Amino acid sequence: MRQIFIDTETTGLEPRLGHRIIEIAAVEMLSRRLTGRRFHRYLNPERESEDGALQVHGLTTEFLQDKPKFRDVVTELLDFVEGAELIMHNAAFDVAFLDHELGLAELQPLSEYCHSVTDTLKMAKDLHPGKRNNLDTLCERYEVDNSRRTLHGALLDAELLAEVYLAMTRGQDSLLIELEAWPALDTVASLGDLQLVVLPASDDELAAHTQQLEMIERESKGKCLWKRLEAETMAEAVMDGAVIVEFVENAKITIDEPVRQPGEALGGPTSASAGR
Repeated sequence: MRQIFIDTETTGLEPRLGHRIIEIAAVEMLSRRLTGRRFHRYLNPERESEDGALQVHGLTTEFLQDKPKFRDVVTELLDFVEGAELIMHNAAFDVAFLDHELGLAELQPLSEYCHSVTDTLKMAKDLHPGKRNNLDTLCERYEVDNSRRTLHGALLDAELLAEVYLAMTRGQDSLLIELEAWPALDTVASLGDLQLVVLPASDDELAAHTQQLEMIERESKGKCLWKRLEAETMAEAVMDGAVIVEFVENAKITIDEPVRQPGEALGGPTSASAGR
């Protein structure tokens, strides 16, 4: 499945207070490898950023003034993320802003266009409870180079998040590599060369097996499945003629006994004994 790592920068913290997205970036991953495909836009929020937000991202009103509005790029964005797993750090924040922008454009919430949303902040909290789990801390913890991150930028943060995600799920990655590297077809083909040794059970083992089944039969009051299967197997063997020798022996028929002629009474004299 396609995985899309998304990050946004905004004019403030609360979309319900009228704050807007000013930058959005998304990078694509397939089979745990970045493909190089990405979506990145600066947006005109039609309002100014709060001072605190401006100190975080450094995107001034003057810089954003000639940039497209969200509604101008939304179709391209949705085409890029459609059907993919979206991965975000503190997903609730980004999803709230994206849903707000989609609503202003008279479109459905983000969940209607993607397969699912994964929150790496929640993943990190599960892996490292009680510790700081912001993106900078995770980069340091997993030895991801974030030296270029002097200010928050959506594109750089999305790329760093992808690297952190790979590091956090590295165990899964190594398992996949091992499975892919295993020569499955050659291994299956080589099984045909194996000579399997069949070791028949000894008399003592058969006796112990029978004793165990009888005990199970008693304890289960006749519900021992193994004995039932043995009986069914024996019945099938009789039908197939596999026990015909035993049947002949029990009937006390010998191979040199003359064949009774048609019309001759059962137990009557045979040609071999008629003159006696």
